[in-house]
Amino acid sequence: MDDLAGKRAIACGSTSGIGHACAMELAQRGAAVTLVARNKEALARVRAELPTDSGQSHDAVSVDFSDPEAVRQATADHVKSKGPVQILVNNTGGPPSGPIVDATPEAFRSAYSNHVVCNQLLMQTLLPGMKESGYGRIVNIISTSVFQPIKGLGVSNTTRAAVANWARTVASELGQFGITVNNVLPGYTDTERLKSLISKKAERTGVTEEQVLKEWINSIPVGRLGAPTEIAAAVGFLASPAASYVNGVSLLVDGGRLAAN
Repeated sequence: MDDLAGKRAIACGSTSGIGHACAMELAQRGAAVTLVARNKEALARVRAELPTDSGQSHDAVSVDFSDPEAVRQATADHVKSKGPVQILVNNTGGPPSGPIVDATPEAFRSAYSNHVVCNQLLMQTLLPGMKESGYGRIVNIISTSVFQPIKGLGVSNTTRAAVANWARTVASELGQFGITVNNVLPGYTDTERLKSLISKKAERTGVTEEQVLKEWINSIPVGRLGAPTEIAAAVGFLASPAASYVNGVSLLVDGGRLAAN
């Protein structure tokens, strides 16, 4: 029930952090993975790392999510060349931090375009193949801010909530076709993005980065940061046949932090 052999997957933002871990998880489960990101060199490196124990081959597509039409066209060309894709993992870098009262209209437009609009175009492009296959899994990597806004991440909080509601709406429309749409909400996870947020909060509040990290870890019942592989394990489950009755869910993977606060 967790085997993905014979399935094809697209993993966005897959050259580092959570996206990289998701690509590895899907490949380990047997899927043929297409990596999507901007950096061609990084894409080639990660592609070479992906396991092929199920006899699958992997691909890479270089495209910038700041250009939604380019994302749509690159994906359409890939599907035309390689065939239907059954699994889509939406994962795009978060907007810059900062108070919402200081955010510009362009910051909102950019974030909405990179996340909601690109997600929509990817879903529309892959949908015919998912319907044809009778199998589809769309998993969105978002944030715990869907349930509890994070201070200092005004634009991100707003955009992540929009993605969550987009996903729930799509889930209600596509379930009849054997296609599920779910969200994974990572808590504090050991990534470069988290290190950047720690640095900016330390600068903003006048404390050390070590103090910020300690404060955050103290808020997590399991007493540590999450690993990207732990987020990827949840994604792998939701992408699998075992999760066929899980639809429209926002799954917290945060070590219990929100439950304890």
